[in-house]
Amino acid sequence: MAHTEIEITAELVRELLLDQHPDLADHPVSLGARGWANQLWRLGDDLAVRLPWMGESADELLLKEHAWLPALAPSLPLPVPVPQRRGEPSTRFPRPWIVTTWLPGEPADRAPVTRGVEAADILAAFLTALHQPAPEQVDTAGQDGRGAPLADCHTGFARQLAEAIEKGLISDPDAVRAVWEDAAAAPAWAGPALWLHGDLHPANVLTQDGTICGVIDFGDLFAGDPAFDLAAAWALLPDDALDRFHAAYRPAPDAATLRRSRGWAVLRAFRGMLIGEAGVHGRPGGKTTWGPPARAALRRLIATAHR
Repeated sequence: MAHTEIEITAELVRELLLDQHPDLADHPVSLGARGWANQLWRLGDDLAVRLPWMGESADELLLKEHAWLPALAPSLPLPVPVPQRRGEPSTRFPRPWIVTTWLPGEPADRAPVTRGVEAADILAAFLTALHQPAPEQVDTAGQDGRGAPLADCHTGFARQLAEAIEKGLISDPDAVRAVWEDAAAAPAWAGPALWLHGDLHPANVLTQDGTICGVIDFGDLFAGDPAFDLAAAWALLPDDALDRFHAAYRPAPDAATLRRSRGWAVLRAFRGMLIGEAGVHGRPGGKTTWGPPARAALRRLIATAHR
C-alpha cells in the first residue's frame, strides 16, 4: 500500500469544503484519526471529513460506505457514522471524499470493554439488527479473501501461524491448529447472504464508560456468513461475557456457525498480534494497541476449545 502523494492538512480540508460545500467551510477543522485507508478530520462538533489516504482500494471502500450506510443506519441500535455529503475528485485532491457524522468514544483497542454483560447485549443487538438479507447486488466476498470458505484459507492460516511462531508470539501451536482444523471442518453457511460489517475489530468499535457506544468504518461491507462478524466477540468482550453474547444474538447461532466464527477469530488474532508486534518494534504499519486484544482472543479460543 502507498500513501496518497498529496499531503492532507487542515488547510487542504478547508479548501475542499470551500470549493464544494462552502456552507461547511467555516467549521473548525482538526485531525481526528489516521486509519489504514482513510484520514478522518473533525469538522466542528458533529461532523467529520473522511479522505482516502492509503491504497488504491480506499476510494471504492469509501464510496461503498456512502452508498449503503445511510439506508442501513436507521435500523441499527448503535450510533454509526452516517455519510452526509460527497466530495468529488478535483485538481486539489484527485480522489472522492465524504462528510459524515462524528461519533464520540474511544476505540476499544485503546479503551477495552470492562462492563462485559452490558457490552455483550449491546454487541449482540447490533449484529442481530445488521445481519439481515442483503440486496442481490451487494458483493458476497470481501477484500483479502474475507468471507471465503475457511477450507480455502488454509494456506493463509499456515503462513500466518509460521510467522507468529517465528516471532515468538505463539506458545502452543498445536492447540491453535486444533481450533483452526475444527473450524475449517465445520459445515458451510447454507442460509441467505446477510449484511456483514466486514471489519469488526477493536479499533473499529468505540467504547465509553466501559461499554460499547458505537461502530465505525463500514467500507468493507459485504454479504455472507454471519460467522465472519460473530468472530469479533472473542477480541472485544471479557472472558465472562462470551456466553452471554452468543445467547443474546438472534437467531441463536448453531454449532457449525460458532465453529466457523472461531476459525475467523483465529485469523484475526494472528493479524492483530503481528500488527501489534510490528508496532512494538517500530516497523511501518505497526500498532502496539492491536496486540493485547488479539493475544487475549487467542487465549480464550484455546481455553474454550473443548467446551
